[in-house]
Amino acid sequence: MTPSARLQAAIELLDEIIVAARDNGASGDNIAKKFFKARRYAGSKDRRAVREHVYSAIRRFGDRPENGRSAMVGLAEEQPDLKALFDGSAYGPATLQENELRASGETIPGWLLSRFAQPIDGEERAALFARAPLDIRLNPKKADTEATAAWPEIETLPLSHGYRLPTGTSVENSEAYNGGQIEIQDLGSQAIVTACLPRTPKLVLDMCAGAGGKTLGLAAQLPDDTRIIAADTDRGRLSRIEPRLRRSSTRNVETMLLSPNKEAEALNPLEEQCDLVLVDAPCTGTGTWRRNPELRWRMTPKRLDQTVQLQARLLELASAMVAPGGRLVYAVCSLLDVEGGDQADTFLKNHPDWRDIEVDLPIGRPYRKGTLLTPYQDGTDGFYFTCLEKI
Repeated sequence: MTPSARLQAAIELLDEIIVAARDNGASGDNIAKKFFKARRYAGSKDRRAVREHVYSAIRRFGDRPENGRSAMVGLAEEQPDLKALFDGSAYGPATLQENELRASGETIPGWLLSRFAQPIDGEERAALFARAPLDIRLNPKKADTEATAAWPEIETLPLSHGYRLPTGTSVENSEAYNGGQIEIQDLGSQAIVTACLPRTPKLVLDMCAGAGGKTLGLAAQLPDDTRIIAADTDRGRLSRIEPRLRRSSTRNVETMLLSPNKEAEALNPLEEQCDLVLVDAPCTGTGTWRRNPELRWRMTPKRLDQTVQLQARLLELASAMVAPGGRLVYAVCSLLDVEGGDQADTFLKNHPDWRDIEVDLPIGRPYRKGTLLTPYQDGTDGFYFTCLEKI
């Protein structure tokens, strides 16, 4: 493919990603996989170049562009080398027109700026787009520090069992990974698991378990006779926990598939029975933009409102599962107050029989009844979490 043809391919791929973001469809990564599968003629260098164009545009523009061409035209205004590729050649993009539509604006959508937690200033916001590191968690039930010997460049992190590798390190083909000795997990997620563990619960509910990253983290540090229930409404995501459980030789985790909007029916037998409930709630993902910048194109004020309502409902539902004296940890990978501190304040205001508990961690800063983790301050993805106790 010529450089111009690569740019045209990027425009076409962006068209599909933009439509999917607007309609809440497939992720950009999945769209890209299908896109290149249908274009077998594109070699590895072609695919790499197309991806670089696409993700340069995604990272640059916070507001969703009208289409792929407007995104690349906007990018060409800042990268003059791209302008020459709008040459009208057989497989390249049409030549630039004086008044044609072009994307513009800042890296963060304007309507979101005022919604960030107060500590998220300019330097904090810039760090949301820095390259994410590769963090791993050692499974203390299957390994000791010798499991990391294959990577001499490994860095020890401030949480027990946490380590960091250079971005791009091959982990999933390693003996330690396939043997269940390590798991890939951001340090922020490891911190949330640690916040759950000042006590030894007998019954744990991970109510939005997804693929089970935090479930596995809990199982690795709790006694084998602790009963852990991993629940979620997404069958596909929940099914991904099974091979991870086998790999780690974890036998005290059971899965529970919930029906959306009917979760209470399945959870009813657990009412006031759980010593610990973790709610890693669905959210906007503003704390993960360095990994998923495309999420900015998916969020709208309406979708944010719907997400906040869902979070409040899940928090309310989760609280009913907690036994007297038990604890509830609410977490979001978001740095928006409406998803974090506001939720904690509203819950505590409406439930005088609950209180917030301070958490002693080597990372994070206290913020609005909970803890704030950020890429700039802590080197983690962005999170807000709060630890609540039923009096």
